[in-house]
Amino acid sequence: MKNRSESEALAVEQLSETQAQSELKHLAKLLRQYDKSYYQQDNPDVDDATYDKVRQRFNAIEKRFPHLIQDDSPSQQVGAVPEGQLGKSQHLVPMLSLDNVFNQEEFQDFVNRIQRFLNLDAENIKNLSFVAEPKIDGLSINLTYKKGILTQGSTRGNGIIGEDVTENIKTISTLPQKLPGKVPDVMEIRGEVYLSKQGFFELNESQLKNNKRQFANPRNAAAGSLRQLDPEITRNRPLSLFVYAQGFSSEPIAETHHDFLKQLKKWGFLVNPLLKEVKNAAEAEAFQQEMALKRSGLDYDIDGVVYKVNSIALQERLGFVGRSPRWATAWKFPAERAITRLKQIDINVGRTGALTPVAILEPVNIGGVIVTRATLHNEDEIIRKDIRVDDYVILQRAGDVIPQILGVDPSSLKKKRSEPFHFPDHCPVCGSKAEKPTNEAVWRCTGGLTCQAQIEERLIHLCSRDAFDIEGMGEKTVSEFYHNGFIHQPADIFRLAQHQNAILHLEGWAELSLKNLLDAIDKRRVIPLERFIYGLGIRRIGLVTAKILARHYSSYLNWKQQMLTARIIGSEERLTLGSIEGIGPAIAEEIAAFFDESHNLKTLDDLSAELTIQDAENPKSGPLAGKTIVFTGALTTMTRPEAKDIAERMGAKVTGTVSKKTDFVVVGADGGSNARKANSLGIKQLSEEEWRNLISSSN
Repeated sequence: MKNRSESEALAVEQLSETQAQSELKHLAKLLRQYDKSYYQQDNPDVDDATYDKVRQRFNAIEKRFPHLIQDDSPSQQVGAVPEGQLGKSQHLVPMLSLDNVFNQEEFQDFVNRIQRFLNLDAENIKNLSFVAEPKIDGLSINLTYKKGILTQGSTRGNGIIGEDVTENIKTISTLPQKLPGKVPDVMEIRGEVYLSKQGFFELNESQLKNNKRQFANPRNAAAGSLRQLDPEITRNRPLSLFVYAQGFSSEPIAETHHDFLKQLKKWGFLVNPLLKEVKNAAEAEAFQQEMALKRSGLDYDIDGVVYKVNSIALQERLGFVGRSPRWATAWKFPAERAITRLKQIDINVGRTGALTPVAILEPVNIGGVIVTRATLHNEDEIIRKDIRVDDYVILQRAGDVIPQILGVDPSSLKKKRSEPFHFPDHCPVCGSKAEKPTNEAVWRCTGGLTCQAQIEERLIHLCSRDAFDIEGMGEKTVSEFYHNGFIHQPADIFRLAQHQNAILHLEGWAELSLKNLLDAIDKRRVIPLERFIYGLGIRRIGLVTAKILARHYSSYLNWKQQMLTARIIGSEERLTLGSIEGIGPAIAEEIAAFFDESHNLKTLDDLSAELTIQDAENPKSGPLAGKTIVFTGALTTMTRPEAKDIAERMGAKVTGTVSKKTDFVVVGADGGSNARKANSLGIKQLSEEEWRNLISSSN
């Protein structure tokens, strides 16, 4: 498993494009593993504070380098698809996760982003308020009520599908199963199932007396207790529940989040009594300090405070970006540190050929988590911090999924040290020459698909959760099949049946496990276009970019044909590709380069022949469905990001440049060159008032 270390001195604003790309890649791969440990196995490798903080840095890098959203970006996903014997349940409204802040300045940035998105003036921003609630360290739960009767309880899962724990959740005595008075016909209530500190102590005492495995922390114990196959086991665990959010509702419940929580209390739910309404960053910081002081005295674990825009109407306007709401954030508590010895430095090779140095550490316990590895990021990072083998290094559990290496402990500088680490100029896997472009930080193997590490990594990527999501084809299985010669290219995965006899001779494989695997593979013969594009592993094509491409080109055949022509610099197709919002010239160049290689085209043809690639899901009706729109000039009644968000939700394709394929241009003040080009091409133009009338007519 690869880990990484955030460079303390290199703020996001200081990262080069190559550094940003490398960091995104390594964090994404780690997050897949930690999601699995956290959501599926109830045994997280790191605590929530560590896990969540990386997403803040990840989102910040993606915001600065939107064209680098790549390599298993976690920013569009929540959790992991549930596995095991519990049934699965789809949420009516996705359960998304929160971005994080760590100080008053970052919270103010969160407020400023809201102000810019909504175009609030100084007076209106004063009226903006937030509800602050302690962030419980437990297991998120979705409760579905129909006509006031609890009909289903399910875990978060991957945000779309969770595990059905209805009978287990009903064992929590404080959870109302029938709501009094007038209620919506259908509604989802979200909350957190947790185990008190005292309850956790008593449970582990009982586990010890009965010679059973003890739980690592209250969160693990709560998750394991709720996911029991026998509800009677759950009934004997002292679980508690706080509710804090609304999912789907067939009718409005309240105009503000604060009033919504009041209504929940009237219905009999337990709402955290420490919640408070705050109006600015200073008040938020004061509440944060208050919670930090009370934290140790609470009978349940909290790892921060959640702040939500109070107005439900503003929440709806703000909407979501990727996997997170724009209207809420989690302010997390500070990090922890430790010192340990760096035993050696290994080099890992990724699927794009990047050579990443990995620190192998003497095991050290940081807040209950045993750490043995940390990514050193790149050669420049090692040189800047002067990190050497046998040094004692300072680790901080903060912005990374694993602790970051802050630097060398001063004690190591007072004794004889080993020689500085010399970064290899050849790939440690295939022996090909490694190159490091001028002004870039990452060495990259030039072997391409002749490098076994890159081929293997691409196959792993294709099977991964965010790509084809083939259950049972994890890293270990893909590696085993690759090294046994069963798979060499993506299409081979869908031809594994021809190797059944050979697979059955491998250790750990039986007829049932092989049948389950082949069935899982067959289920992925029908694949959405965005997952297909993402699964190809084209450099710089992350989840968000793949979705943008799928939405813009609608079908695989159209995308492929347009990309073949886009190989020609200056072609209409190349210009269109580069002008799509969220794509840009750099990504366009990578896509064109991919389609310019004959072996990639053969891979596409072989793989697509095994599949049914579904067209992108876009609204099929309405005034904007399928239209290509350009916004130009300054809008006064809404911001450009809000206008773009509305257009895309209504099925439109938003580009940044006017072309013959543009359907109409929304012209604000000082429309500039795009307005002039629209005139010359005879493309319909809308004023801002006409634009608002158009989107209003579809509501």
